[in-house]
Order: sequence, then structure tokens, then C-alpha cells
Amino acid sequence: MLSQENPYEDKYLDSLYNNSAKFLETYNYKETIEHAMDLVIEAKAKSNNYYSYQGHALLGFSYEDLNDTVRALKHYNYVLDFAKKLNDISYVLTAYNYLGNIYSENPKTVEKGINYYQKIIDIATEMNMKEELLIPTLNIAWTYIDYKKYDKAWVYLEKGQKLYSDTDNNSYLSQLNFLTARYYVAKENFPLAKEYFDKSVAIVERDSLVVFGEEIYSEYAYLLQSQGEYPEAYKALEKAKLYSDKIFQKEKLEQIQIASAKFDVGEYQRDLEIARKEQLYKDGLIEKSRERMYIMIGSFVVLLIIIIFVYRINLSRRTLINELSKKNEELLEAKEEAERLSMLKTKFFSTISHELRTPLYGVIGLTSILMEDESLSKHEEDLKSLKFSADYLLALINDVLQMNKMESNLLDLENMPFNLNELMNSIVKSFEFTRLQNKNTIHLELEGNKSINLIGDKVRLSQILMNLVGNAMKFTERGDIWIIAKIIEAPNNRSMVYFEIKDNGSGISKSNQEIIFEEFSQLQSANYNYQGTGLGLPIVKKLLTLFNSSIHLDSSEGVGSTFSFTIEFENADISKAAELNEILDQEKILSSIMASGDKRILVVDDNRINQVVSRRILEQQQFVVEICDNGLDAIEMVKYQTFEMVLMDVNMPGISGLEATKRIRVFNKEIPIIALTAMEIDEIREEIYEAGLNDIIVKPYDTARFYQVIFKNLPTGILN
Repeated sequence: MLSQENPYEDKYLDSLYNNSAKFLETYNYKETIEHAMDLVIEAKAKSNNYYSYQGHALLGFSYEDLNDTVRALKHYNYVLDFAKKLNDISYVLTAYNYLGNIYSENPKTVEKGINYYQKIIDIATEMNMKEELLIPTLNIAWTYIDYKKYDKAWVYLEKGQKLYSDTDNNSYLSQLNFLTARYYVAKENFPLAKEYFDKSVAIVERDSLVVFGEEIYSEYAYLLQSQGEYPEAYKALEKAKLYSDKIFQKEKLEQIQIASAKFDVGEYQRDLEIARKEQLYKDGLIEKSRERMYIMIGSFVVLLIIIIFVYRINLSRRTLINELSKKNEELLEAKEEAERLSMLKTKFFSTISHELRTPLYGVIGLTSILMEDESLSKHEEDLKSLKFSADYLLALINDVLQMNKMESNLLDLENMPFNLNELMNSIVKSFEFTRLQNKNTIHLELEGNKSINLIGDKVRLSQILMNLVGNAMKFTERGDIWIIAKIIEAPNNRSMVYFEIKDNGSGISKSNQEIIFEEFSQLQSANYNYQGTGLGLPIVKKLLTLFNSSIHLDSSEGVGSTFSFTIEFENADISKAAELNEILDQEKILSSIMASGDKRILVVDDNRINQVVSRRILEQQQFVVEICDNGLDAIEMVKYQTFEMVLMDVNMPGISGLEATKRIRVFNKEIPIIALTAMEIDEIREEIYEAGLNDIIVKPYDTARFYQVIFKNLPTGILN
């Protein structure tokens, strides 16, 4: 409520503001926006800058919660405009903070967000407003830490330490200690990091700061785990879960309200836009009618013409309204049909992903087992090529199914050590059959004969090269294909590698050189034995964007084509490679643990091939493996026998793996149960953990990754 002295006081506007604010507190965004819109309109009519400021602020909050950053920014800019009119600098600083929060969340606009925070600091410093300095200082430090710019963050953390002496807000102190701890973790000063985590945790516990408790304890657990303090890390994780449970219901309510409000808000916005257009149209008609009446008032004939003219306009208006209503109905039907088709596409992709990954699990798993059989050593190179091709096919399936993720910049590269010579030779071997079929010759040109060890995403690089070589093979018969890789620059322990795929095939015309990088676009090829999806070159273009690179094409019809690109990698040395492969060597640690005695694992899977693969891989590490092909038998076996772990297939006939796990958890809450699934993990992650499973293994899996998950989830008692 406003004070009696406030020149902007208005009981009606104050009532609209209070009602809108109450709806926002309960996450009723539709009602919040309706009342806030009324507040903005009424405040504008009364030239009340204060309530215009508050109305646009409420709208900004609502749209920000609904993830509509475009509208949120629009209203926060209005907030800034009216704040300047209020002649009170505190309102301006608040508006700058709103804008800084929006811009700093987006990597593309983070500097703009920091500039807004800096404006607050500059103004508050100049006007000696010490109480206004701490919030933007913490916000800048938090932003720099989130984006891993730790040295810049430290400057503001030091300022925050000095500024805190002017306030007694324990929430700010907890955040300050938490950010300082994260800084020291990044700088590998773990004793200081732990000291500041302890300070932050103490405040959280003392003042019951639920909002920060979960995040602080999660980061603290990560630090403790990295230092080998596993019991303390476990306790911290339990605390994190406790705080997470406390805010779960609130977050769940908010998400439900957001989900239900998005449609209502969208409909409300469309209705409001139509109403505004109709009002503007009506205002225009009234204005035109008045002008004509003033001019023609002296003549009855002219008045009659005006009446006829107005009648015709109204008739036309009704016709337009009817047409608009019809178009709206058609648009709604089209929208529903598009949503239906989108759901069908999603379901299709999910199904085909599962159906393709299930047989690939058998191929990759059995190949990995055969590669370790010394009696098959003479086939080692063939098995490596087979596994390479299967791994590539799996990566291709994943990338095609996740094309939308690449377009949304949600796909990240994974760095691992690899040998460039081995990678290039594997690619050449993968095309041996197609080369012979097309009677082509492949020329592999690598820099010198020495091994080139690099660190980068070799799977994505393989996919790029495989697509380009496949494209060359498609348009070349009885010709030559060159695969070239050479280091053109090597500064600061990094290597700039130039790749070139060249052929002397049919070539590509100038008019088609842009089309080929569009999804599902294919050129006519004389090679009818080689078919494709039209996704190869578009995937190459998108993947190179992840490497901060781009594809270059030089081609002429009848001459051939040359595709080239350059990627910067980190050089791999022995120590670095060992560090990055530490996780992949967990099976060696597991082998020594297994020596202490037999450990029984139950594998629940209805697929016979999957059973064989899982059994063979586990028995290599001296596990005693029991097999079960359905959920009901699995429940009985766990109830009456002793196992250290259960590997549970998610999709099975009868009852699913999720339902079987729920029933096991009724009488056994301790045994680790790991989900085996070939489905897209993002689709079922929440269901898996809600059912009581401890972890997830996605089929087909890498053997080292498989052992890593097994090792991580074994009960701590068997390691003693």
C-alpha cells in the first residue's frame, strides 16, 4: 500500500496491483497477466508512472517464469522507462537488475547482462548507496563462475567480502561463501574450498535456507567425493536430497501452474490482440464518421450518403469478422493436426531408436568380447573394423534422432585421447567393400609416418569423415578418392589439423552446391547401388559448427569435388591421456576387487542375445551371473536369494522392469538395481528414478562404461 503523502496514490490502481501480486504468488499466471494488463491500461490513462512501473514489472515476472524472454524483456524495458520518470534512482537500479538477470542467463548476451549489473555498481558507488552494491556484485561473481571465468569472478568475490560488513543478511553471506568455495574448487585449493563450504552450510542449517540448501550440499558432496571422503560425501548428498524434497512440492506446483498457464496465456494474448485491433478499428470508424458529419451536416443528401456509407462499412466489417472467425477455426484445427503429427513423429523416433539399438547391443557387445579372445587374434583388425562400423552406426542413429538437439545447440562434444593415424585407417577399412564394388581407389595421405595423438571427440570427427567419404564414394565410379590429413599449425601444445576429402567423380554444379547442405536434399547419382537419407552433408555442417569450424567446397561438373575443413585439437601426452582414460580403466580396479570372492549379479532381460552378452562381459570380471527373462521371476529370485546387484531391462513382456523394481523395493530397499534400456534416456529418466532404480546403462554400451557404472553402484560393504 502507498502512504498518504505519495502523489501517485490511487485506491483503484492499488487494488489492481495487490490482486495481480497475489495471483503471482500462487503462480496463477493467467490471472496475474489479466490484472496486470488492466493495471497498465488504467495507469496509462491516469498518467500514473508508479503503477505503470509496477504493472510492467508484474508482467515481466510472469513472462520470465513462463520462459517467454522476448515479452519479459519488452516489459522490463518499460519498467526502466517508467523508473526514470519516477525521479527515484532506487527504481532505476531495480530495473537494471531485472534486465541483468535476463541477459546473463544467455551465453550470447551475458556481457550485456554484466554491463547492467555494472551500471548499478557505478551509480550506487557515485551516490554512496552502499546497501545497493552487494546484490549486483554477487550477481556478477555468480555469472563469471557459471561461465568458468574464475579470475574475473574473484575480483567481485573480494568486493563482496568487504561489502557484506555493511549488511546482516545471512542469505547473502551464505551465497558469498558458496561462490567463494566454488572458486577455490576451480583453483584446486580444496582445503579453503571445504572451509567456505562449511561456513555456507552452517548458515543454511542455522537459518533453514531451503532454496540454497540443495545446490550448496550437491556441490559440497562433489568436492568431498573428489577428495576421497566418501562417507562425508554421502552424508552431503543425503542433505541435498532432504532440501530437494522440501522444495519439491513448491517446484512441482509451479511447474504445473506454468504448464497449465502457457495455453491460457497464449489464448489470452491472442484474444487481447484481436480486441485491441477491433477497438482501433472502431475508433477509426468513429473518427471518420465524425469528420464526415461535421463537413456534411448542412445537407440531407450528404447525410443520406453518410448513412449508406456507414451501413456498407458495418456490413463489410461483419463479413471480415466472420472470415476472421473461420480462419481462426481453421488455424486451430491445423495447430491440433500439427501437434498430433509431432507426437506421432516423436513416438516413431522413440520406437525406431529402441528397435535399432537393441540389435546393435548384440553386435557391439559380442564384437567387444571376441576382440578379447586371444584365439581370434588373427582377426583382430577385422573385429576392430566391425566394432568401429557398429559404433559409427550407433552414433549416426543417435545424431539423426537428435537433429533437433543439434539445431537447439544442446549437443556437446566429448574430449578423449585418440590416434589420428588409427582413426583414418579404420575409416578406410570401413569402406573396403564399397570401394571394391565401385572399383574405386582410396588414397590415404597422413603427415609423415609418426603417430599423431590428439584429444577431441573422435566419434563426431569419424562421423564427419565417414559422411564425406561416403558422399565421394556415391558420386565416383572407377575413380580415385583422396583422404588427406595434415597438421598446418601447432601453437601452445595444440594442433591445427587440415582435412581434405577429394574425388574425381561427377562433381557438383554451382546451382546445387548450396542445396546439398539442406536436410533431406539429394542430388541424382549414377551410382544406383549407393543410397542415402539426404542427412549426411547437413549433419557434417552442423557437427563442424560444434568444432568451431566450417565446411569448404570446391567442385565442378565432370571434374570432381573437394571438401575441406580445419579443426583445432589439444595434443595428447602420456600424462594427459592417462588422466582422461582414468574412468575408462575402472575395470582394472574392479578386477582386483573381484579377487576377494564371488559376487552374484542377477541379469533380467527377455532378449537371448542380450543375456549372452551381459553374462560374458560380467563373467570376465569373475562375477557369478544368474539369468532371468521376466519381471515376476526376478522378484521371487531377489526375495529368496542373495545378490550384490540386479541389472533390470526396462521393457519386458508381462510386467515391465519399472514395475518389477517397485515391487522389489517393497521388501528390499538396499540392493542396487541398474536399468538396462535402448530407449532415449531423456524420455524415461524421471520414470526410472521414481521407480527406485539406482542408475542407468544405455544399450549398446561401451564395456569400460559398463564396468564403471557397475563399480560405482556396488555396495560399499563388499569393497572392504
